[in-house]
Amino acid sequence: MNPLIALFSSSLGKKYLMAVTGAVLALFVLGHMVGNLQLFLDPYYINAYAYKLQHLPYGLLWVIRLVMLTTVVVHIWVSAVLTLENMKARPHEYEVKATVKATYASRTMRVSGVIVFLFLVFHLAHFTVRNVPGHEYGEAIKVASGEVYAAEIVLKKPESQGGAALKTATGEDKIGHDVHTMIIAGFQIWWISAFYLLAVFLLSRHLSHGVSSMFQSLGLRNSGFRGTLDLVAAAYGWVVFLGYASIPAGVLLGLVKVQGILIGG
Repeated sequence: MNPLIALFSSSLGKKYLMAVTGAVLALFVLGHMVGNLQLFLDPYYINAYAYKLQHLPYGLLWVIRLVMLTTVVVHIWVSAVLTLENMKARPHEYEVKATVKATYASRTMRVSGVIVFLFLVFHLAHFTVRNVPGHEYGEAIKVASGEVYAAEIVLKKPESQGGAALKTATGEDKIGHDVHTMIIAGFQIWWISAFYLLAVFLLSRHLSHGVSSMFQSLGLRNSGFRGTLDLVAAAYGWVVFLGYASIPAGVLLGLVKVQGILIGG
C-alpha cells in the first residue's frame, strides 16, 4: 500500500486530515467575516469587494470554490468515519463517564456540525446562487418597506474619494451587483436573521472546540500551555460569533441603511 494512503487510512492520519481541513475552514470563516463586515462602511466597499471576487483572473474563483468544497467534504467524511470508529472502540460505560468531563461544545459537535452545514447550503442559495423561494431576485431588490432598488449599479467611490465611477480596461463603467442592498433586504426578514444568529452561534462553539482540538491532533498542545490555547480558541469563537452576528443585528436595529438606486415602491 502507498505510504501516504496508509497514513490517511490510520486513525492518526484521519486526525491530521481533520485538523488540517479544520484549520483551512477556520481561516476561511475569519476572512469571510472580515469581508462581510465591510457592510458597515460605504456601500462601495462591499460592492467592489464582491465585484473583485467575481472577476478574479484565470478562473481563480472556481479554483477557490472547488478547494473549499473539497475541504468541506473531506472534513465531514473524516468526522463521520472517526465518530463511527470511536463508537465501535469505546465501551458504553466509558462513554457515560467521559461525558461528565466533556464540554458542552464537544458534546454537541456533531449536532452543531449538521446545523451549520444546512445553514451553509441555505446561505449559498440565499446570497450566492440567489435562488430562495419567496425572494425576488433578478433586476430588482425589494426591501421590507416595499421599496424596490436596482440590483446592479455602477461602482463609484465614496464622495470623500471623489465619487468617480470605476472603469474597466476598455474604459467602460464597472457594473456590479448591489450586494449592500441585497444583504440588508435579506436580513430585514426576521426568521432569516434568527436562523443566521443560531447558526453562527453554533458555528462559533464548533470552531472554539475544533481549534483547540486541532492543536492536540497535531501534537502541539501540552499541559504547559493547554490553558492558553483553550483561551485563544474560545476567544476566536466569540470573535467569529460577534463579527457575524453584528451584521443581522445592525440591519434589524437600523444601523445599516439602504443607499442603492431607488427604482420603485
